[in-house]
Amino acid sequence: MSFANPVENVEELRDEIDQLRQQLRAVTEQVSTNEEKHRRSQQRELGLLKARDLGQLFHEMIDGLRDSYQLEFVSVVLCDPDHDIRHLLAAGGSPAESIEGLLLVDALSGMAPQYVALRTPWLGPFAACDHQMLFTGSPAVKSVALIPLVHQGNLMGSINFGSASADRFTVEHASDFLAHLGVIASFCVENTVNRARLLRSGFTDALTGWHNRRYLQVRLKEELARARRDQTALVCLMLDLDHFKRVNDTWGHLAGDAVLQEVANRIDAQVRASDVAARYGGEEFIVLMPDTDIQAGRKLAERIRTAVSSEPVNLGNGETVTITVSVGIASVDVAARENELKSIGESLIARADVALYSAKSSGRDRVVVEGH
Repeated sequence: MSFANPVENVEELRDEIDQLRQQLRAVTEQVSTNEEKHRRSQQRELGLLKARDLGQLFHEMIDGLRDSYQLEFVSVVLCDPDHDIRHLLAAGGSPAESIEGLLLVDALSGMAPQYVALRTPWLGPFAACDHQMLFTGSPAVKSVALIPLVHQGNLMGSINFGSASADRFTVEHASDFLAHLGVIASFCVENTVNRARLLRSGFTDALTGWHNRRYLQVRLKEELARARRDQTALVCLMLDLDHFKRVNDTWGHLAGDAVLQEVANRIDAQVRASDVAARYGGEEFIVLMPDTDIQAGRKLAERIRTAVSSEPVNLGNGETVTITVSVGIASVDVAARENELKSIGESLIARADVALYSAKSSGRDRVVVEGH
C-alpha cells in the first residue's frame, strides 16, 4: 500500500488554486473590458441619435467616431445625386464644404470596388488603388473598415475607418458591433434628413423656393442678436414689384407666378451668401444684410433693381413683360444692453416699408433710403 506525499498534494492544490485565480482574473478583466466597450458603444450611438441637425450628425459620425475609436482617419461617403443633402446642409448653416471628411457624390460607382456588394462591414488592408478616394490626404492609413449605410435595402454610402496599424482591421476580426453601428447611423441619417426636409418645408415658400416670412422672423431675431453682440449694423431691404396687379389682371395668375419665380431668381443672383433673403408676402421680398452700412445696402438695391428690369420676363405663353421693382432701405444699430429685439425687428421692417412707400409714391423703379 502506498500513500501520496502530503506535501506534494498541498503543492498541487496550490497550483490549481493559482490557475483558478488567474482564470477568474482573466474572466473578470474580460467582463470589465466588455462592459467598457458596451458603455462606449452606447455613448457613440447616443451621440448620433441626439444630433439636432445634419451638420451636428456628420460631425458626430466623423470627428466623434474618430476620437472615440482613436483612429487616424474617418470619412463619410453619401450618394446625393439631386444635391438634396447639400442644400439641406447649406440651409442649416453648415455647408458640406465646411465638414472635413464628408464626401457627397453623385454616384457611388468608382469610389471603391467594395461598393459593388457592400452590405456588411468590409475589413482589410488599405490599398491606394481601391481606397484613395475614401481616404484622401491620409497616407498613414494601413488598414480600413468600410461600414455600409443602407436605406430601404439600397446602399446609400459608408462610414470609413482608417487606422495606422495594419492589424487593427483584418478579415479575422469580428464585425458585428460595426454592423450594428452602421444600422444606427443609417437610421440617424434618414431621420435627420427627413427632419431637415420638414423643417425646410415649414420655412420655404413653395412657389419661389425662397425662405418664407416665418423663416425671416426667426432669422431677424438671430441677426439682431448678432448685431448687438458684435456691435455692427443690420440693413433691411424691402422690395416690391411695380404694377404686379396688371400682370395678373392681363395674363392671369399663372403668368403672375412665372414673374414672381423669375424675379426671385434675379434677386437671388445678386444677394451675398451672408444675406438673409425671404418672400415677405405677395409680391414683396425682404433682404437682411448683416454687418453692412447704408451705402453698401443702396449699392446692392441698385444692382437688384437693374438686374430685375434688365430684360423682359417670359410668361410661358409666348409673351414677355418687363418688370421693375421699388426698394425701401432701413438700418439699425442695436445697443449692447438692448433686450427688446422683437420690437426692434418690427420697427426695422416698418421703417423699410415706409421707405418703400416713398419709392412707390415718387415714381416707382427706384431705391429710397429712410429719411432721404
